Amino acid sequence: MPVRLTNRPVCHHCDGFPVVSITTGARRRDGSRVLLRVVCPVCQGTGHAHHAASLVRIGR
Repeated sequence: MPVRLTNRPVCHHCDGFPVVSITTGARRRDGSRVLLRVVCPVCQGTGHAHHAASLVRIGR
């Protein structure tokens, strides 16, 4: 029997790719590249957008 998952909207800032690795161009002694791991600041690495009801509005 198939498992039904809820359809969660994809984060529009990262388009579902919440974590990326960026090369610095430098190499370590063993020959591997030095990478920077960057996480999407909006979805914080989940890849999914938050529902509007869960957002808190500040102000009037």
